[in-house]
Amino acid sequence: MLYSFLHRSLSLSLALLCLQDQFDNLEKHTQSGIEFVERYTKFVKERSEIEINYAKQIKNLSKKYQPKKNSKEEEENKYTSCRAFLSTLNELNDYAGQHEVIAENLTSQIITELLRYLTELKAERKSHFHDGRKAQQHIECSWKQLESSKRRFERDCKEADRAQQYFERMDADINVTKADVEKARQQAQMRHQMAADSKSEYSNFLTKFNQEQNEHYYTLIPNIFQKLQEMEERRIERVGVSMKTYAEVDREVLPIVGKCLDGMTKAAESIEPKTDSKQVVESYKSGFEPPGDVEFEDYGPGQSMKRTVSETSLSNSRGEAKERPSGGKSKGKLWPFIKNKNKPPPAPPASSPPSPSAVPNDPQSPKQNKEPLSNRFNEFMASKPKMTCLRSLRRGVSVCDFSHLPPEQRRKKLQAKIDDLNKDIQKEMDQKDALTKMKGVYEKNPQMGDPASVDPRLVEMAMNIEKLQSEVQKFEVSHDPDGSYTEEQSSETQVKVAIANTPEFDDEFDDGDEETLPTIGTCKAIYQFEGHNEGTISVTEGELLYVIEEDKGDGWTRVRRNEEEEGYVPTSYVEVLLETNAKGAMTYI
Repeated sequence: MLYSFLHRSLSLSLALLCLQDQFDNLEKHTQSGIEFVERYTKFVKERSEIEINYAKQIKNLSKKYQPKKNSKEEEENKYTSCRAFLSTLNELNDYAGQHEVIAENLTSQIITELLRYLTELKAERKSHFHDGRKAQQHIECSWKQLESSKRRFERDCKEADRAQQYFERMDADINVTKADVEKARQQAQMRHQMAADSKSEYSNFLTKFNQEQNEHYYTLIPNIFQKLQEMEERRIERVGVSMKTYAEVDREVLPIVGKCLDGMTKAAESIEPKTDSKQVVESYKSGFEPPGDVEFEDYGPGQSMKRTVSETSLSNSRGEAKERPSGGKSKGKLWPFIKNKNKPPPAPPASSPPSPSAVPNDPQSPKQNKEPLSNRFNEFMASKPKMTCLRSLRRGVSVCDFSHLPPEQRRKKLQAKIDDLNKDIQKEMDQKDALTKMKGVYEKNPQMGDPASVDPRLVEMAMNIEKLQSEVQKFEVSHDPDGSYTEEQSSETQVKVAIANTPEFDDEFDDGDEETLPTIGTCKAIYQFEGHNEGTISVTEGELLYVIEEDKGDGWTRVRRNEEEEGYVPTSYVEVLLETNAKGAMTYI
């Protein structure tokens, strides 16, 4: 009986030990699974960061090679090859945008979801192992109780056997009194009763333990193991779904990426070399007629032949231009590669029509200074023609009339200038109409504003329109329909006329310079604004500034701090107070 008891106890201990080992193995395996999900999430996150950085670099590259405004690159966009390159840059920018979409989808569809799932997975794993350890602790505690009752039963049985043997010895001894024998008999009966009670208690603990052990090994632990298995299968399935989504995120943008690449291909196929060549011819053709034949010069006795060439030739040597003996001066045709560097560019032409005497190929026209062809070509390619331009048309002052250009190019420039002026006139007229409507609203509803406050602005707009129309007329007079160009006056006279008609004269080409704009009111900054972009100006809260241009509907107001500092600030950041008496008067802060 004791051997059977010890064997059963040893088997139970081994079973519990094996179960503990399985829990340890499962704990290590599930922890490894969680670490795998974390590693995969980190991988997707790093891929997303690579996509964002790649998109940023591609966009910066596209922006870097975009043509600059008011530059030679923007002028070159008339060629099909340059337009194709611009289209390629735009498509590349869209292409970079698709990589940003990939990064956003990876973050929203995989990274965010896996991080949330990892939190749930760790909590579920912790719960299952908690239940398993609790069940194991319970069965171990029950087994210890069983072992305790078993040892007590064994001890009581041994005590009962010894008491019985002592009673039998006392009963057989004739020298022992009857009272001692009775006492030994009662002691043996008590021990047998205690052994019986211990046996009953052990039997009850054994029955209870067997039930709990059966439930532990056939119900509780299998259920916990099943939950852990299902948890692991869900984890593996979730990783598989994430990997599939990882591929689908790229697949979703492939059609748009394909369209971007198709756009690049289409842009490349749109290049037309002949069209570009025609553009070059159209851009640089001068409109001059080819030179005439060189006349035969006979030899006379005692007279040397003059070493002269055609005044329109490109291969003449350097020399000073000869003036006509008669009064007045007229210039011949201005051929390409020939520059007259002794005189400044001509002033805007007078409003009177060209003089009939100033005609190309006039026999009395002075001859041009001649230089070797190579020198003329190098000067033409290495230098920009300098123009003497005046103040902006918005202030009613004449600008250069492009008289330094060949006739055909001059005609194009004048036509472009006329078109720009007409656009400015239309813009001023639109603003005038808007102010007129506002004045009408004020007249009908005086509580909304004073109609008289609009009058100064209307007068100013009318003057601007009149000035612009005057400039259009001047350019239209300068616009020669036949495409030829002749000079009516000497350069010195034209420069004097230009200086007399303008308040200030610029010695160098300054196409964007304007005269100082008058103030039309004041404003107070109600918020701080950091003007980092070009054309803006930084202001501090409470700073007082002068308003030089109202908000034209784009949300920006042009202000001035002092003579050197002016720029745009958001209209919502300042409190504007227009003052009619402030126009034309300026006191710098």
